[in-house]
Amino acid sequence: MQFENRADAGRELAGRLGYLSAHHPIVLGLPRGGAVVARQVADGLGCALDVLLVQRVRAPERPELAVGAVGEGGVLVTNADLLREYRLSRQDMDLAVRTALAELDRRTELYRGDLPPLSVAGRTVVLVDDAIATGATVRAALRVLRGRQAGRVVLAVPVAPADVLEELAHNADHTVCPNPRVWMRAVGHWYRDFSPVSDEDVLPLLGRPRSVPSPAPDL
Repeated sequence: MQFENRADAGRELAGRLGYLSAHHPIVLGLPRGGAVVARQVADGLGCALDVLLVQRVRAPERPELAVGAVGEGGVLVTNADLLREYRLSRQDMDLAVRTALAELDRRTELYRGDLPPLSVAGRTVVLVDDAIATGATVRAALRVLRGRQAGRVVLAVPVAPADVLEELAHNADHTVCPNPRVWMRAVGHWYRDFSPVSDEDVLPLLGRPRSVPSPAPDL
């Protein structure tokens, strides 16, 4: 299955999640691309949309490599296998985590300002991303939701490696993925249009103004 774009993927997910409408769920997208997918899911289910803020922890000098993730409230998850494989020192990780936290703070100010996140305590929550690769950011997001006492948590993603999805399923009550892959190519392969998504693209989806400060410098 190949999706036209993120909006198309969101409509596909919404069709598969229709059974949740009666539960009045909250839909949470992972910025940035996941928020585009989540907007379509929320519209399809007729429910509230918010973002859940997480940030990849990237290996120093290898920014394409996510060795973990940080999430709202101080959540930190790491990939022990990658840390061993690339022999990252404690100093390397401290630097990577500080850099990720600075970006998470920037995004929190941008997306939330003075507004608190939607309360998920006891609620059915649909957590949406545009794709999963290593699963680090989704793992952090699921941990944030458990810390906030979410009720039923449904992970919905258009495409993901089957083994990673199976692992994540242990921390979610249900998973929905129309395109689980035994062998995962680059994420963009599964979309005809996988153009980059900016903060300015996401803010209107949340009903917030297009006012984007400059990113925080790397530490």
